[in-house]
Amino acid sequence: MKWTEYNNYFEEILQDTNPKAPYDSPDFLVYTKMNQTRSKRWMKMGEIAPSIIETVSKINKTQHWILITEPWCGDAAHSVPFIHLISELNDNIQLEIQLRDSNSEIEKYLTNGGKSIPILVIRDENGKDLAVWGPRPAGCQVIFKQLKSDSAEFGEIKIALQNWYNQDAGVSLQEELNEKIKNTL
Repeated sequence: MKWTEYNNYFEEILQDTNPKAPYDSPDFLVYTKMNQTRSKRWMKMGEIAPSIIETVSKINKTQHWILITEPWCGDAAHSVPFIHLISELNDNIQLEIQLRDSNSEIEKYLTNGGKSIPILVIRDENGKDLAVWGPRPAGCQVIFKQLKSDSAEFGEIKIALQNWYNQDAGVSLQEELNEKIKNTL
C-alpha cells in the first residue's frame, strides 16, 4: 500500500465501531490512537537533516523501499513518518508499505527470531536487497534490551522508549538510514 492508503487504514481502524482483531482489544485500540497522534506530530514537526537530504539526492536509479509495519506498533509511530518524508525527497524512491500481519515479507527479516517492526528493506530495480534497517534505532534498542533483561514491566518499557524517541526527535534514525543509503549508491 501507499502512504495515503496506510493513513486511511489508520482512520478506518479508529472509526470502526466493530474493529477486527487485534484492534478489537481496548489496549490495541488505545495504542493505535496514540500512535496516530504521534505519527501526525512527526509529520508536522519532524525535521529532515541536511546530510540525509544530500545523500538521498544522489540516488540516481530506482529504489524500492519496502516498509513492514502495523498501526499498533509504538516504534513505528516514531519511525514510519520520517521514512515516508525521506522517501519523498527523490522520485527514484518508490515506497511500499506492507502490514506485518497481512501477507508481508516479515519472515525474511526476523529480529532475533521475532517479527519486530518496523523494518525497512531497500531494494534495487531488480529486487535485490541493498540494505535493511529496523526495528528501532540502535540507541533505543540498547534501552529496550536492558529493560527486557531487567524484566521491566511493559508500561515501564513503553514510557522509557517514548521518552527516548521524544528526546531524539528522529536524529538517530536519520543518521542510521543515511549510512545505509550511502551504501546503496
